[in-house]
Amino acid sequence: MKRHVVVAGAGIAGLTAGLAFAAQGFDVSIYERADALEEAGAGLQLSPNATRILDRLGVTARLAGKAVAPEAILLKDAATLKQLGRVPLGRKAEARWGAAYLVVHRADLQGALAEVVGETPSIRLVMGESVDDAAFQGEAVAVRLSSGAQVDCGLLVAADGVWSRLRRLAGDGQNRFSGHVAHRAVVRAGDVPEGILSSENDSVCALLAPGFHLVTYPVQGGSQVNLVAVTRGRDLGRRWTSEADMTALVAAMAGASPRLRMLVSVAAPWRTWPLHTIGSLRRWHHPGGMALIGDAAHALTPYAAQGAAMAIEDAALLAVLHARGGERAAMLQRFETLRKPRLKRVAARGRFNRFAWHAGGIVARARNVALALRSEERLLADLDWLYGHDAEATPGR
Repeated sequence: MKRHVVVAGAGIAGLTAGLAFAAQGFDVSIYERADALEEAGAGLQLSPNATRILDRLGVTARLAGKAVAPEAILLKDAATLKQLGRVPLGRKAEARWGAAYLVVHRADLQGALAEVVGETPSIRLVMGESVDDAAFQGEAVAVRLSSGAQVDCGLLVAADGVWSRLRRLAGDGQNRFSGHVAHRAVVRAGDVPEGILSSENDSVCALLAPGFHLVTYPVQGGSQVNLVAVTRGRDLGRRWTSEADMTALVAAMAGASPRLRMLVSVAAPWRTWPLHTIGSLRRWHHPGGMALIGDAAHALTPYAAQGAAMAIEDAALLAVLHARGGERAAMLQRFETLRKPRLKRVAARGRFNRFAWHAGGIVARARNVALALRSEERLLADLDWLYGHDAEATPGR
């Protein structure tokens, strides 16, 4: 029982957790409410702090031909398409941070994770069944499933997302709508109007404007381009994706380049995600034997492109700490003590990016001057704390 870990949810956080615990010698059961892993979502960015972990788990090798290693992050003015700043990636990023920066379709990453999970004898993935509750009884965690069955384990990992049912066992953190929505679409690379992304079509491009920003990057081996535009919008409740009402985006892009507006018009269909965060959650664990990871603990808005990376870091660190043995409640508190300051800093970086990217007037002009004065080396150095982090090495520090 002590060597058995139950994971609630088979998204990126849950599948990574399953692999990370199996790599530490645990038997793992993953329960997923859906009957099949859905190929939902769009693209995501995997910075080196995430890919170094996925490398060790044998996942990135499964992304060959699907993931793209972008050459740079380009910051551009959405009205003029003028380049404001450039953060080099590619080989320079890998040499500096010890792992690649990748962009990939979410379905491709989830599929790669599921492949490795399916080939790992110590992991059991159960579809069509969810973890609904848990009772903590001494050394055992009694997990109640949606079928009514009970499963005993030594640790329950709640990776059941921003709408987590298990969060209530740890505290009273509330799910909050941020006031912003993300509009997402994928377009064939050949349909992108010439001149929008410059000659570096294999780069991440962030187009900045007052009231919105649009990020583009290649996915599925470069055959398609992922688009995500963030604007203010209305809460769509628990609907993760719905057919987009383009009114808010079209209005926000009134001053954008005609070529950029053309790109938005040729990309269809658009889907909308409401951006939710988690309010002040007193703790991310239950001392009796449960840990929250990923969006269940700390849903992030996408301004720092770290949502998936933070979930992957959570999973890796928790597995390393649990493998060390010792008193379980102390281990869970150690996990939280290590993770909370980092998540706080990542969230602050996201808020800063939102402020800078959506700025107008004199603030935007000051931003542009600051970017022009910063060398590429300085821009890279500003990211060392984020991309150079090794979550699995943290316990030894």
